Amino acid sequence: MAIVTAPLLASMRVGFSKTFEDAKAKAPSQWALAATHVPSTAKSTTYGWLGQYPKLREWVGPRTVKSMQEHGYSITNKLYEGTVGVARTDIEDDNLGVYTPLLAEMGYAAATHPDELVFGLLGKGVTTLCYDGQNFFDTDHPVYPQVDGTGDAVTVSNLIDPAAGDPGLAWYILDASRPLKPLIFQERTKPDLLAVTDPKQDHVFTQDEYLYGVRYRCNAGFGFWQQAVCCRDTLNAANFGKALALMQGYKADGGRPLALGRGGKSGTLLVVPSSLYSAALDVVGVQLINGGESNKYYDAATIINCAWL
Repeated sequence: MAIVTAPLLASMRVGFSKTFEDAKAKAPSQWALAATHVPSTAKSTTYGWLGQYPKLREWVGPRTVKSMQEHGYSITNKLYEGTVGVARTDIEDDNLGVYTPLLAEMGYAAATHPDELVFGLLGKGVTTLCYDGQNFFDTDHPVYPQVDGTGDAVTVSNLIDPAAGDPGLAWYILDASRPLKPLIFQERTKPDLLAVTDPKQDHVFTQDEYLYGVRYRCNAGFGFWQQAVCCRDTLNAANFGKALALMQGYKADGGRPLALGRGGKSGTLLVVPSSLYSAALDVVGVQLINGGESNKYYDAATIINCAWL
C-alpha cells in the first residue's frame, strides 16, 4: 500500500504529464493542410484584410496606395476543457496503471481538437456567414469590378447541388497551395494539463480524488471562400471536374484571376467523409480506368478521409 505524500503526488503529475505530451505528439493531425494557423493575443481577433488578395505592379513614379474593402470578420476564442478524477484509494492501492491510457487519450483529444474544429466547420459552411456577409458555401458571393469593392458586383457560386432532387452527402475541394489557407485555426493558448492535488481544495477534501484536466483556448473560422468548393452531388469524375473548373475560374475584386485549383496533389485537397473515401479513390487515386484508359484526374488532389465532417 502506497503512502500518499507530496513527493509521490509530484512524481505522479510528472508521469501523467509525460503520458499526455507523448500521446499528443504522436496523434495524427491534418488540420494544418487546410487551415492557416493564427496565434491570438486577445479574446477575439478581427480579420479586416479578408477579401484582399495582394497584387504587385510595376513601380513607376510614387507608390500607388489602393483602398481595399475592409471586412469586419471576427473569430472569438472559446474555452475548452477535459477533466478526469483520480481516486486517492487507487493511489494507495498502487492502481495508477488504469489511468495511463486515459491520460494518453486526453493527449490525443487535445492534439486532434483543431481537426475537429477545422473540418467540422466545413459541414457548417452552408449555414454560416464568412467575411463577405454570405454563407461560406453559397451561390451568390459578390465579386466587384474594382479592387476597393466598388462597382456593380457579379455573383459567384462555390456550392454545387444536383440539378434535380435533394442534395446528397457533401464533399469538398480546397486550394491549399497558398500561404493563406481556406480555413483559419486561431489559437489563444496551447493545450495545457493542469492538476488539483492540494488536500485543502474542496473537491479533494469532499470527493477524495485528485483532478487532472486540459485547458485550451482556441477556435476556427473561415478564410477565403474562393479557395473552397462544396459539392452535394455524386462524387464522380464529371462532378470533380466541374467543381475544379469552377474554382479555377475565380477572380478577385478588380478582375484578376486567382489561379486556384491548379496545384494538383501538392496543393489541392479532396476532403470527403469516410463513406465517400472509396469514391474519392476512384476519381483521383487510380492511374488507369475503364480497362486501361488513362485517368486524367489521377493525383489531381490529395484525399483527406475526414472523420470530423
